[in-house]
Amino acid sequence: MKRRLMEILACPIDKFHPLELHVFQENEEITEGLIVCPRCNRFYPIKEEIPEMLPDELREAKDDLAFLRKWRSKVPEKILREGRPFNLASEL
Repeated sequence: MKRRLMEILACPIDKFHPLELHVFQENEEITEGLIVCPRCNRFYPIKEEIPEMLPDELREAKDDLAFLRKWRSKVPEKILREGRPFNLASEL
């Protein structure tokens, strides 16, 4: 994902802009990271350069939780505890 995409992205749930970007891995583009809506605490993973900005009903808990576990040391604490639609609060 190119950084400049953040200029136009808004949360698909509450339409909030600007969103927060947390980069976990970057080459020429962001390959792994997290987009966070500071208003509703929803997070959207960036996997293999693709931001996955799906509404809650189209997301898979097992996939999102696996992503949070993989990058736990880099994910903001607030998302680990209170992230929506899934979080790791029960594991902390």
